[in-house]
Amino acid sequence: MSKLLLEMKDITKTFSSIKALDNVNLTVRSGEIHALVGENGAGKSTLMNVLSGIYPYGTYSGDIIFDSNLCHFKEIKDSEKLGIVIIHQELALIPYLSIAENVFLGNEQAKTGVIDWNETTTRTNELLSLVGLHESPNTLITNIGVGKQQLVEIARALAKDVKLLILDEPTAALNDEESNKLLELLTDLKAKGITSILISHKLNEVEKVSDRITVIRDGRTIETLEKGKDQITEDRIIKGMVGRDMSHRFPHREPKIGDTILEVIDWNVTHPIHDRKVINNVNLKVRSGEIIGLAGLMGAGRTELAMSIFGRSYGSKITGTIKLKGKPVELSSVSKAIESGIAYVTEDRKNYGLVLIDNIKNNITMANLRKVSKNSVVGEHDENVVAEDFRKKFNIKSSSIMQKAGNLSGGNQQKVVLSKWIFTDPDVLILDEPTRGIDVGAKYEIYTIINQLADSGKSIVVISSEMPELLGLCDRIYVVNEGEIAGELPRSEATQESIMKCIMNHAKGTA
Repeated sequence: MSKLLLEMKDITKTFSSIKALDNVNLTVRSGEIHALVGENGAGKSTLMNVLSGIYPYGTYSGDIIFDSNLCHFKEIKDSEKLGIVIIHQELALIPYLSIAENVFLGNEQAKTGVIDWNETTTRTNELLSLVGLHESPNTLITNIGVGKQQLVEIARALAKDVKLLILDEPTAALNDEESNKLLELLTDLKAKGITSILISHKLNEVEKVSDRITVIRDGRTIETLEKGKDQITEDRIIKGMVGRDMSHRFPHREPKIGDTILEVIDWNVTHPIHDRKVINNVNLKVRSGEIIGLAGLMGAGRTELAMSIFGRSYGSKITGTIKLKGKPVELSSVSKAIESGIAYVTEDRKNYGLVLIDNIKNNITMANLRKVSKNSVVGEHDENVVAEDFRKKFNIKSSSIMQKAGNLSGGNQQKVVLSKWIFTDPDVLILDEPTRGIDVGAKYEIYTIINQLADSGKSIVVISSEMPELLGLCDRIYVVNEGEIAGELPRSEATQESIMKCIMNHAKGTA
């Protein structure tokens, strides 16, 4: 058995009167990949912030023992000096600096106060080779995708002589291919003696690469499972995370489908910069009380289609017809789309769905201020009533409606975004990756909200990269490939195999 590299004993952390961590214990062995799992708000990130010094010694109780030494980290630089490096879910890269400049930012390769660019470039090339990234050190961060940016973050960690690498939801924004490459890299780093703590909601990935798994619930340690010793299944992990059996991942629903509400006819969209079609002659319809899904591989055009429908917020040279309740409508702006009864919940809730520095109340009402205004003056009492109603109805876990949205967990942020758009009283609600980066317990709550909206007669469009999610939620699924509808499947015929068959057959037909 490997020696212990890290011990966190009886860690307790309180914010105001809320106990975020309650006597949490965690041990990590040298050279292992240790997964930390739990619902949003369970305390995973808080625990890692304590470990890394973001929450300094004195703001929590308990002991941190790293490499046999009792540690009192007062800032993040103290933990980095010992080789503890944390990579947060929101990447901390400077877009308009090069890869090399980002890798050594704050850790410059300098002689007598002058940066040695030859040494910087040479070492960056070595680190990029180590993480399997084939890019020039001079490439700007803004010119590479999120998957490659994750590798740059890991290269930056390796430049600091990392002993313990902490990754917070590293694959949340990656496609399957990028995720697999990242997981393979963690395994390669393990072979080189680097220990990792992996925080992830993707339990299949956790099972795949982890040597041990620690489950946290409500700020407490529930159990630690060891591969080869304990029976590890997704169901067991989920039960530990949420405190109940979740054999039924999707709430039961009996659809009550009515007349066609939204119809898109011969819809064409051109890329806003490059003169190429991204959506080609798309036709689809959604009925009241119906949940339809848009399935497809990354880059298939699903988000582009949704955004172009929502007030032409994406694309140029848009042609085609949109009908609402049988009548053609002109949706040339987002405000016109909202007024016509269409709402769009973006896949990027942090950048486009919320004002993170503002409170829950203002985030919920901002898309429909007219409803809480009189003579162009917002009524604070009316705002409070609306926000409090949504907070209770959707079980938004917060101290009050005045809590900042940026301080909520991912699942609760998503509930605020949903509340905002539901407050506009739409007939059609388009949900783009509605459960991305959200744990299984919060997912179930989101699914319940979606079902309730459909049962109330709303028309729902769901875009998801998780096929089981589409199969569990949707009454019909449109398969999108290369900007075209590759197939349409009723619930009774929709399987992962039938969806992939549509994609492959369409790819052959367009080749």
